[in-house]
Amino acid sequence: MPTPLPVTGAWRPGDEVGHRRFFTMPPDRPFALDTGMVLAEMAVAYETWGELDERGGNAILLCHAWTGDSHASGPAGHGHHTPGWWDDLVGPGKAIDTDRWYVVCANVLGGCQGSTGPASPHPDDGLPYGSRFPVVTVRDMVRAQARLGTHLGIEAWHSVIGGSMGGMQVLEWAITFPQRVRSIIPIATCAQATAQQIAWGAIGRRAIRLDPRWNGGNYYEAAPGDGPAEGLAVARMVAQVTFRSDNIFTDRFGRELADGSELSGRLDLWQRFEVERYLDHHGDKLIRRFDTNSYLVIGKAMDLHDVGRGRGGLRSAIARIRVPTLTVGIWSDMLYPSYQQQQIHAMLEANGTPSRYIEVDSPHGHDAFLIEAEQMGAAVGGFLDATPAG
Repeated sequence: MPTPLPVTGAWRPGDEVGHRRFFTMPPDRPFALDTGMVLAEMAVAYETWGELDERGGNAILLCHAWTGDSHASGPAGHGHHTPGWWDDLVGPGKAIDTDRWYVVCANVLGGCQGSTGPASPHPDDGLPYGSRFPVVTVRDMVRAQARLGTHLGIEAWHSVIGGSMGGMQVLEWAITFPQRVRSIIPIATCAQATAQQIAWGAIGRRAIRLDPRWNGGNYYEAAPGDGPAEGLAVARMVAQVTFRSDNIFTDRFGRELADGSELSGRLDLWQRFEVERYLDHHGDKLIRRFDTNSYLVIGKAMDLHDVGRGRGGLRSAIARIRVPTLTVGIWSDMLYPSYQQQQIHAMLEANGTPSRYIEVDSPHGHDAFLIEAEQMGAAVGGFLDATPAG
């Protein structure tokens, strides 16, 4: 008999820590959010690789994407559901060489792998925040990371690097804290979410909201198998379609049926194509390692992303970036099309900011920045080598 799906895949106090470290802000320093609300005793889970040099000039911050976490490098197990999301690029002798660089990656605010999020205990009663957890923005995530950087004794990052939602954080770092970054690498990202990107997120949110087991966000006390797995799985399936390209889906799955039979004779309404089985797999996989409320909170932060908000528009905001920048696009990306990264590069170049744009040649779509290790490694490693350390 199959094991019931967990109510949440969140890391929770008492679970195996793995390589996580924790920075908790003191009770007398509540963390103010863009919404005007505050979080008390906010925690940030993070991991580090390498050693900080005496001058503190070799620190690199990695920013993860929507369902990522602090585990950017290293094997699965010992508290980590999956191998590091950029394990091919981060480590001794790799593009981001941890024999040379001190690398930090933090789970974002609102996440579910150790940083304060909806599954975390509320300081008032010790029960999960659930529906009480506030809306957060990418700027909130970056301000939390800035507190962590201060805690670690890092005055300025040699580089801040990230793809997708990680790239949003990268841009916010250079705009919000221009004196605390020396270079940036935004990858497969945008300066503001478009209507279509928001539309994809809205479909996923609706799928979760319509799952009766979501219970308005208060499902943590439910029995295994009685959580909002169906809603989260559907939301992930929708997103997974946007992460890959039409060519990849066609080449890999074609029109094959999941059971290997032929599309002839008697047709059944619920016969599954091979691509459906692939989407089911990714939906079920996410349920076991992520939290439904975190999926909602982080997705909303991505939809709210707009570096020009409250700063006089995009051009005014981008003008605050004065450090060397490598912007990376992916030619087959349907979710964050390369014109969005070209727009960032063009605005930077127009301002006289040292900027370079490269495009990854890959059929894999948006996820190519996680897949194309050789191309990404050459671009990132070459840029870091060419940017003088502080």
